[in-house]
Amino acid sequence: MDFLPINKTDLKARGWDELDVIIVSADAYVDHPAWAAAILGRYLEHYGYRVGIIAQPDWRNLDDIKSLGQPRLFFAISGGNMDSMVNHYTADKKRRREDMYSPGGKTGLRPDRPTIVYSNLVRQAYPGVPVVIGGVEASMRRLAHYDYWGDRVRRSILLDSRADLLVYGMGEHNLLEIARRLKGGQDIAYLRNLRGTCYLSLNMPENALVLPSFEEVERDGKDFARATKMIQEEINPYSARPLVQKHGERWLVQNPPSLPLSSQQLDEIYELSFARRSHPSYEAWGGVPGLRPVQFSIVTHRGCFGGCAFCSLGQHQGKFIQNRSLLSVVNEARSLTVHPDFKGTIPDVGAPSANMYGLKGFDEKLCRQCKRSSCLIPKVCENLDTDHMPSVELWQKLRAIKGIKHCFVSSGVRYDLVLRDTSRRYLRDLCNYHVSGQLKIAPEHVAEKVTRNMHKPGKSEYLRFIQAFKEINQVLDKDQYLIPYFISAHPGCDLQDTLELAEFVRDNLQYYPEQVQNFTPTPMTASTCMYYTGINPYNGKKIYVPSGEKERRWQRALLQYRNKKNQDLVREALQACGREDMIGAGSLCLVKEKRITERKTGNKPVKKR
Repeated sequence: MDFLPINKTDLKARGWDELDVIIVSADAYVDHPAWAAAILGRYLEHYGYRVGIIAQPDWRNLDDIKSLGQPRLFFAISGGNMDSMVNHYTADKKRRREDMYSPGGKTGLRPDRPTIVYSNLVRQAYPGVPVVIGGVEASMRRLAHYDYWGDRVRRSILLDSRADLLVYGMGEHNLLEIARRLKGGQDIAYLRNLRGTCYLSLNMPENALVLPSFEEVERDGKDFARATKMIQEEINPYSARPLVQKHGERWLVQNPPSLPLSSQQLDEIYELSFARRSHPSYEAWGGVPGLRPVQFSIVTHRGCFGGCAFCSLGQHQGKFIQNRSLLSVVNEARSLTVHPDFKGTIPDVGAPSANMYGLKGFDEKLCRQCKRSSCLIPKVCENLDTDHMPSVELWQKLRAIKGIKHCFVSSGVRYDLVLRDTSRRYLRDLCNYHVSGQLKIAPEHVAEKVTRNMHKPGKSEYLRFIQAFKEINQVLDKDQYLIPYFISAHPGCDLQDTLELAEFVRDNLQYYPEQVQNFTPTPMTASTCMYYTGINPYNGKKIYVPSGEKERRWQRALLQYRNKKNQDLVREALQACGREDMIGAGSLCLVKEKRITERKTGNKPVKKR
């Protein structure tokens, strides 16, 4: 299979003089549906457009940006599969040692904030050529937002990039419509009525909801919190109004989100031909590390109605679940069996919450009017159909395919939803066929006030699932474990709350949690608003924020108290919260007392060993 062109030689091989659209990406070029550049490029190609990709161009000069010439229609620019600052830095703002989306995992092949950098390079190289930005980085920075790494409020990325249009969300249909309109002769300056896009204007559109301005949210935390709440309430594409936010003399206009894709539309996207390999030019580097764990994974749906306060998925993919048809997923699985690299195992079938596949409201008219950001918190919506049979039926079909030895669910499940499946058929089949010994779940925390701020279910739900998982595996005579993911130092979480979680880990878990991370404030989430302002945007109340470096280190160390490197930090944390009783040799203690040894030498010299 031919890869999309990346240089003039590729263009010549196809007999092309120019391209219609050039996609500039901060990720290496991997021809796989999990890579934005590949899925967008293949989709436009499917509709007859000539598309090329410039992957990780050198930002120090214009040579790479000019490598494919000037596109006939526009440049499409993406910061990659992750926000670049998350990709580059840990929660402690330390530089990462590996870039999973670069050849060989090499760092330094992309700049910080590449969407801004690449867009301005294009402006220098080709003045007047339309520029469209999109992807996670642009999507989550489309309005005024708090930037953790700069510790300040930044204006919309649309202003700093100087792009003509911003596409938020997944964007395949938006990009295709932009291409069609520009091809038809429409000026991008007048392309103002597309859902899922943002633009700048001197005039405010009618019926728009006015957010506090950039200057106001930059100056006042209360205005920032008020804006966050307004944004969270306008994610339903069927009822959302246009949002406008003043930046200086101009209005940043956010059109309502794109409507959910039908199964037929989603099938069309994922049934495109992909090589499922990184570009051959990366072979000397050993390929791209991020491909290995997902090369033969299958996406079943998009969207999430969980509404976790720290997660931006609902703001990017939407809260309505968009499902692929059973036949489409099965056909993709069959196609994997003839891939030369396939060894018989599908490592993951699902999406961020695998068991949301096929779930929807009983009365969808009510869903289209709903303003809730979560269908599960503070309690599961009575209108939500939680029958998990769509997943069970899909698994049955996949297990019957010749050439597939194993088919796992590794992307995690929403365990409070599993408990609503009264037949227990989903959990039984999951444990019997689709768990490779360990099942990932994300309770995040157990302290009630912390989970309430996170918009997550509480400890009682977690304990019920642990018991249900244990009982099912006993019946199946399987020795399998739950792998929990915890977040420390989330807004509203103090040392006493973290200690409660540490004691829970000590008393209830068979597996010592390695997957613990300090909360990272990412743009546009409610939790980030809490971190920056000290205000819960949902109720306007003040909230404790563990923002100091020392306390953040203490909280993470408490959850990983068995790690010898953390012992001094654990002692400090226990002393700071007045729990010296948990320092010692007792069975309930988290850490032993520190030993102080002195070498008494007298008048004799100490012999070297």
